[in-house]
Amino acid sequence: MRSIIFILLGLLITVHGGSLSRHKILEVERKLKHLRRYSLKTIVSEDGDVIDCIDINKQPAFDHPALKGHKIQLTCIHQMAPTYNSAKEDIPVGTRTARNKNHSRNGKMMNQRGEELSLTVTSQVWQKSGKCPEATIPVRRIRKRELLKAHSVEDYGRKKPSFYHHQNGQVNKNLDSFVQLKNHSKAILFTVGYRYLGGKADLRVCNPYVEKDDEYSTTQVALLTGSYNDFECVQSGWAVNPSVYGDRQTRLFVYWTADGSKKTGCFDLTCPGFIQTNNEIALGAAIYPISIPGGLPYTITIYIYKDPYTNNWWVQYGEKTNIGYWPPELFETICYNAQSVEWGGEVYSSSIGHTPHTATQMGNGQFATVLDFSSAITRMRIHDNSEFLKIPEWVTDYSDEYNCYDVWLMSDYIDDPQFYYGGPGRNPKCP
Repeated sequence: MRSIIFILLGLLITVHGGSLSRHKILEVERKLKHLRRYSLKTIVSEDGDVIDCIDINKQPAFDHPALKGHKIQLTCIHQMAPTYNSAKEDIPVGTRTARNKNHSRNGKMMNQRGEELSLTVTSQVWQKSGKCPEATIPVRRIRKRELLKAHSVEDYGRKKPSFYHHQNGQVNKNLDSFVQLKNHSKAILFTVGYRYLGGKADLRVCNPYVEKDDEYSTTQVALLTGSYNDFECVQSGWAVNPSVYGDRQTRLFVYWTADGSKKTGCFDLTCPGFIQTNNEIALGAAIYPISIPGGLPYTITIYIYKDPYTNNWWVQYGEKTNIGYWPPELFETICYNAQSVEWGGEVYSSSIGHTPHTATQMGNGQFATVLDFSSAITRMRIHDNSEFLKIPEWVTDYSDEYNCYDVWLMSDYIDDPQFYYGGPGRNPKCP
């Protein structure tokens, strides 16, 4: 009898109030062992992260069936980089006069007192503790407890599938289908109407409050194409995502999907797909310092663009650091071009559209109309069929829940438009 009890206890283990089968635990352990097998060096960060320096040719991307035999894109010996970079800008300066001191002057950020605010670039915490050797990439080690919490090993790192918001059985047909998503609340600026080959912006880095472990708040640059239930998307920015990262730090991320997140795609390197080429930037690693309302606007610059010779979608961090790319084998349509570029914030919660609403914040938790204290995205650029990056000529701002998270575009009398967004979530106007 006692032996039977021990067998049953071995097959059913309770963790965090949920039942985990022995099969799942073994599956998680196999996954973690598989991810660490090519680690050549380990770096322990002061914030608790563990960074494994993985052989670049043995990285997780190559576990994808479509990437068997894929050769990492090279331009010359020992240099892994795109064969093309459209980062040059064709922006006329001084074509408009900055008459409003709350906006900008010659494209520079200004506060309400008319004082110039310098844009301060952020770094990553783990970099204080070491560096990965050449021919390796830094991979943030996935914690066992995060994998165990996921519905399945395959679901870990993936967004929940999304569908239209239905209001009285109707969908707003004036908006692109991939804008309105169930359980997702967006406050964004987007542009449509061209064949887009790139999108870029400076994102002010914040640390929004996230109420529950299965919710997240992100700010990103995204390029999308396709129908509402099968849209393809590549995006990058910063996120607070406890279910993926196990805490509420602000972290750098990339994300992709080829089917509206139903069965493909994930954050960072948590599934095969994204090929990293850089040994200095760790996807999913914490960013520092963080902007606070009224303080210095610490930012990251994100540029996603397509190499026309290989059709690889590259992610550039800052003005010259190429992190890696998504190969065209992952997609069916976005490998040619994107139909839309988005800039802004996104909150995921099963409480969106219900009462009580989630208290998860977007941006820094301030509404967009609180100018100097709200989250901002600046230097928004697109690359279409022209040779250079340029300010988008036609844009639309949009918020799913204006009383919860709102938007404000500053574009009059300034050289370079600025986009403000965000909000507190649950509040008297958003109960």
